[in-house]
Amino acid sequence: MSMHLKKIKFSFLLLLLQLIFIIIMGIFGDYAKNDYYPELYGNGSDAVSESTGVPYPNFMDVNGMIFVGFGFLMTFLKNYGFGAVGLNLMVSAVCVQWAAIVRGFIHYDILGGEKFHISVIDMVTYDFATATVLISFGAVLGKASPVQLLIMGIFEILLAQINEYIGIDLLHVRDIGESMFIHMFGAYFGLAVARVLYSSDVEKSSKEGSVYHSDIFAMIGTVFLWIFWPSFNGGFADDQQQKDRAYLNTFFSLCAATAVTFAISSLVDKEGKFNMVHVQNSTLAGGVAVGASAQMPMHPFGAMIFGSVAGLISVLGYRYLTPLMRKYLKIHDTCGVHNLHGMPGFLAAVGAAVLAAISGSWSQHDRETIFPETMPDGATDDALGRTPVEQGGYQMLAAVITLGFAIVGGTFTGFILKIPIWDMPKDEDIFNDTDNWEVPEEGFTAEKSSNQYKVSNSNHIEMTMPM
Repeated sequence: MSMHLKKIKFSFLLLLLQLIFIIIMGIFGDYAKNDYYPELYGNGSDAVSESTGVPYPNFMDVNGMIFVGFGFLMTFLKNYGFGAVGLNLMVSAVCVQWAAIVRGFIHYDILGGEKFHISVIDMVTYDFATATVLISFGAVLGKASPVQLLIMGIFEILLAQINEYIGIDLLHVRDIGESMFIHMFGAYFGLAVARVLYSSDVEKSSKEGSVYHSDIFAMIGTVFLWIFWPSFNGGFADDQQQKDRAYLNTFFSLCAATAVTFAISSLVDKEGKFNMVHVQNSTLAGGVAVGASAQMPMHPFGAMIFGSVAGLISVLGYRYLTPLMRKYLKIHDTCGVHNLHGMPGFLAAVGAAVLAAISGSWSQHDRETIFPETMPDGATDDALGRTPVEQGGYQMLAAVITLGFAIVGGTFTGFILKIPIWDMPKDEDIFNDTDNWEVPEEGFTAEKSSNQYKVSNSNHIEMTMPM
């Protein structure tokens, strides 16, 4: 297939999607009116009430994570920096619009003539939905064409939002930082896609690996995500006390994960050196691990425990589990999303279930606002008369359903993406920007540099010297 036909195919699909989005939004979408969210807008003014806090700064933080943090985190590949940052931008811009439409049809009575209303708070939820796809993007980074990424995003947004609706609206579980519905779903969906798309060409590629400056660029993404993660986890807390608690718990969890990451990274290295793969990724695992329960009264030491365990399992995952998955399961996880998002996401689910089970010892206010389902029937509008242990069971049920949705949905999507017409990269086009970008020759590759990084089959970066 000629390069010209590939370009036409991609451009046609992207323009068609944009046209469809415009038409659907024109028919069904509209601005949220000032009185649509009475808890946000008071007395018909545009000012946001002090009791709730200003939503736009929270949106800016999350938006920075999506468009800068995720993009630069994936620039570690020496020959795929344009693809990491550029395709991250393209996929995000498309998925934000698609998420607005999908969430609108799920949460509003469109058939009854109601339009879906869009506010700044809704914009944050669209970024959240997009994060799910970007996590999966990390699992197939450098191995999927732009067309494949678009199609993956369309399927994944739809499936992830249905899964979230089941968990939050039908099962009434809590996941304020979406560790289950974003991180765990995105990781296992991406791993399932990566398994279906697996090719021996990946093992033969000479392009996978990093150089000194590409790892520095990836650290920009790490620092962005690290700094703004409290906003990701705490923005939807019900009151200021719980917002502050979520911010603090996330911050302490990140700090603990970072300390443990450096300690364990040095321990598992034969020469006691730090591994940049661990520093770029495992330092963030604390933000994932505490996400499902960030607003809950776990106390600061509890947040530190979450972060410490997350950092530990993430580093050990990179060092030992990733190469086993690659060798025996044929799952090539380019960014190691299983270690940053998958396992810490499952840890978050278990932690939230345990905290729900012991929520009977919490204050009345916390029980009523965090788990109103555990209040006696009639006590509040959301009361279901569940026991705290039953609520914990529902939390775990949601985690199991999420795993099933992600793995089955990712497998199905993978087979769709494997159809030859979607131009999956092969041979030297894998992990290589030259397949899709105009790339300047100067500074593009450091293969002839005297000090070059090479990624081994364990995602562990080793320094190699040319012969």
